[in-house]
Amino acid sequence: MLRKILVLSIPLLLLVAAGIGYILAQDPADEPYGLQPIVTDLEQPLFLVAAPDDSGRLFVLEQPGRIRIIDSEGNLLSTPFLDLVDKTGITANERGLLGFAFHPDFANNGTFYIDYTRLDSGDTVVSRYQISADDPNRADPASETIIIEIDQPYGNHNGGMIAFGPDGYLYIGMGDGGSAGDPLQSGQNSFSLLGALLRIDVDHGDPYAIPDDNPFADGQDGLPELWAIGLRNPWRFSFDIDTNDLYIADVGQNQYEEVNFQPADSTGGENYGWNIYEGNHLYSGIPFDEAVFPVAEYSHSEGCSVTGGYVYRGEAIPALQGYYLYGDYCSGTVWWLKQAEDGKWEHDVLFDTDMQITSFGQDTAGEIYIVDRRGGVYQVVVE
Repeated sequence: MLRKILVLSIPLLLLVAAGIGYILAQDPADEPYGLQPIVTDLEQPLFLVAAPDDSGRLFVLEQPGRIRIIDSEGNLLSTPFLDLVDKTGITANERGLLGFAFHPDFANNGTFYIDYTRLDSGDTVVSRYQISADDPNRADPASETIIIEIDQPYGNHNGGMIAFGPDGYLYIGMGDGGSAGDPLQSGQNSFSLLGALLRIDVDHGDPYAIPDDNPFADGQDGLPELWAIGLRNPWRFSFDIDTNDLYIADVGQNQYEEVNFQPADSTGGENYGWNIYEGNHLYSGIPFDEAVFPVAEYSHSEGCSVTGGYVYRGEAIPALQGYYLYGDYCSGTVWWLKQAEDGKWEHDVLFDTDMQITSFGQDTAGEIYIVDRRGGVYQVVVE
């Protein structure tokens, strides 16, 4: 099993090619993994997403409120794509500019969405923006349209991840509102937008519409926006670009971190258990049969805050094809996860780093990147 991963500079690449300094992994394949630096001078980067066009650009969120562009040559552009420092900011450790999603038809309509917390109140805001009319590397700062605003009672567990699903709807990850132990009981409250995964139609309605097949679309048993409940802080989630399955990494409380799985044919309405369960374990209250348990968990002896990643669908590392990669913010460990032919889920350590892993990223070719809060973006490679 690989212990400390190589961060590959050009000299190290030459050493690796010569067979010097090689560290081999045993699972999922006997490969020497490395992390190739892309940029290393960002300010508290939290997320990375690739532009869904042919530009090869990568967009990186800086927590204080800036979106930066890495061009197709790996250069960090000096002028931010969008600067929101006057709207947001790190008023608490888990606040700031937290999420970014391009509209599926971005190449034609120039529309994108962001998730941030307000500088004044700390409340969650999801907004739509447009690129500028004369520069594809600049957004129009005056184009903001607020889609939804959600009260945040505490400074932590703000969620922040947003992504368009294969169905064209916008999914929004919301934490339970913060503090500890879910004192507001948000996770098990189907009439709260907290502790949940939301699903809305931003192409219709004003400012959005409810998809007809949302599990609580009629509003009788829960809020129409809800897609799934029972989440503590789904910091990062992603859809497999090949199968459309959904992976949700949910940050734990005192003992366990977890990864949840929602198959592509799900009709929604899953209850992932918080705050009755933490991972596979009873946390408080009375057990209930409807809980959907995680497909992977690890204890706080191995880390303290799970960071969800992506299923590898690139071509550069065939041995990783179909494996979901995820990590831990505190320990820097990266794990793999995959469902075996017998239906059981298997996971293990892929490699260790000394990074504060805030996010993974995936480019349009399916290659995977790791974002280090200390300032760097690195591509997972094999040499």
